[in-house]
Amino acid sequence: MTPSPSSSSSGRPAVGRRAVLGAAAAVASVPALGGLATSAAAAPSGRSKSPKALPGGGDLGPNVIVFDPSTPGIQAKLDEVFKKQESAQFDTGRYALLFKPGSYSGLNAQIGFYTSIAGLGLSPDDTTINGDITVDAGWFNGNATQNFWRSAENLAVVPVNGTNRWAVAQAAPFRRMHVRGGLNLAPDGYGWASGGYIADSRIDGQVGPYSQQQWYTRDSAVGGWLNGVWNMVFSGVEGAPGQSFPDPPYTTLDSTPVSREKPFLYLDGSDYRVFLPEKRTNARGVTWGNGTPRGTSLPLSQFYVAKPGVTADTLNEALTQGLQLLLTPGIYHLDKPIQVNKANTVVLGLGYATLIPDNGATALKVADVDGVRLAGFLIDAGSVNSDTLLEVGPEGASADHSGNPTTVQDVFIRIGGAGPGKATTSMVINSRHTIVDHTWVWRADHGDGVGWETNRADYGVRVNGDDVLATGLFVEHFNKYDVQWFGQRGRTIFFQNEKAYDAPNQAAIQNGSIKGYAAYKVDDSVTTHEGWGLGSYCYYNVDPSIVQHHGFAAPNASGVKFHNLLVVSLGGQGQYERVINDTGSPTSGTDTVPSTVVSYP
Repeated sequence: MTPSPSSSSSGRPAVGRRAVLGAAAAVASVPALGGLATSAAAAPSGRSKSPKALPGGGDLGPNVIVFDPSTPGIQAKLDEVFKKQESAQFDTGRYALLFKPGSYSGLNAQIGFYTSIAGLGLSPDDTTINGDITVDAGWFNGNATQNFWRSAENLAVVPVNGTNRWAVAQAAPFRRMHVRGGLNLAPDGYGWASGGYIADSRIDGQVGPYSQQQWYTRDSAVGGWLNGVWNMVFSGVEGAPGQSFPDPPYTTLDSTPVSREKPFLYLDGSDYRVFLPEKRTNARGVTWGNGTPRGTSLPLSQFYVAKPGVTADTLNEALTQGLQLLLTPGIYHLDKPIQVNKANTVVLGLGYATLIPDNGATALKVADVDGVRLAGFLIDAGSVNSDTLLEVGPEGASADHSGNPTTVQDVFIRIGGAGPGKATTSMVINSRHTIVDHTWVWRADHGDGVGWETNRADYGVRVNGDDVLATGLFVEHFNKYDVQWFGQRGRTIFFQNEKAYDAPNQAAIQNGSIKGYAAYKVDDSVTTHEGWGLGSYCYYNVDPSIVQHHGFAAPNASGVKFHNLLVVSLGGQGQYERVINDTGSPTSGTDTVPSTVVSYP
């Protein structure tokens, strides 16, 4: 992501465009504290030469660092990890910082790249940090637009000065958190910022976005909301500001049609388990506010605890045995897809575990089955082009999963940046009723291996299945369509996009007779579709004379409806002629003011 609002409705000074620079720093592994005893499954008996059954459970590996209130030197360990990860944007370090239930005092947990901090209680209030969980942007001169790939989950925070700072960009979820105070989403000095996502969280005080260009908050409670720049979207949020798009730019839905919170690791006594929250319809507010959350849980002994270096064959053997997958922090190279064939399978990553498909493979495929939960990992495209990187359901999938949908949560995809990568289509959703809840699908605009053909990726997200719901959809910089939607009755609540910066000229993006590929294209065959709070930005810095006809394209059908759309030219680097189809005013000049359509048709 990138770019720059011209002003905020809070009266803060105008903010400018970020420098499109990559950052990388050397990183080494950190020794861990604590783990788990292995709970191995029995090996098969007899004279068969088949491999022994893979064990469930086991220790969580060297980059899962577990604290309890009596652990000595907690602040020093937090600082050690942060020093390695603060500017390690495209490096290989991956860490999960886990806090056992209890109260901790005097801490400032600064969270860098590929670092997750989480409590191990069943409720956020079981684990209290009297201190701060901080994301700031000192490493990038006060610019927070590249504060990607980090997370906070399942903790209560009592900020030292009354307000916690969480100045993040894309792929940095704030889930299941209780802030006993306010939350500041901007960096120190109110520099550039481009986020973000909150879910299942309670912020007792006011949330101050300040310079944040866009934000999506789902099924939460806030004590107030200060301002908005371009696109602030709320669904199921107690205390959210009223609907007022475009001024202030608030899109507010009273509830979220369907939601199911992300699985999470917790401690039951001294035993690790994974909690699986239940599905909610017309959801509003947090899931954990009134006693034990609703759902089921699984012991760690039912998970194959994967370590970096394990093969795709081993991961698939574990799934065949009926084990779930827990991916500990690190890099996993795959020569074939992880194949999820059984209903209700859980694939949960810790600390931004990263899957890299080699030789053109797809990283992960899901059969057309009920209730699969994919959560908490990054897929990084390999140097050989993959047709797809993630497939939910095979082509032609048609089973009804309305009672028990598959969820894709905090699953992020990257093409380029850490080195050359290519993929024709990044994420394909074929199964009906799938919920894509917070993703960032990113063709890199900076870093290593970046160029119009170097990290070629034509399509970001393709939805073929019917009845798919996207809540928090961030898709950026693809060579052609960023999102294509072919399924019926699709819904998207919040969309953030930038068109590819690096198009060499107008001809390179020409789409037949249309100037440029829409960021979000609903196929002409679709008769029912709805979207709320969708934005597309252009920054054609290689050839600023490029014209993009529109950000959104959809059939003119009575059942196809959009609410609160915007397009923005960032500093006049390229322009939009329309917002959706042939509707909406053109952008112009260098003032970075959105052109909006409140309702379409």
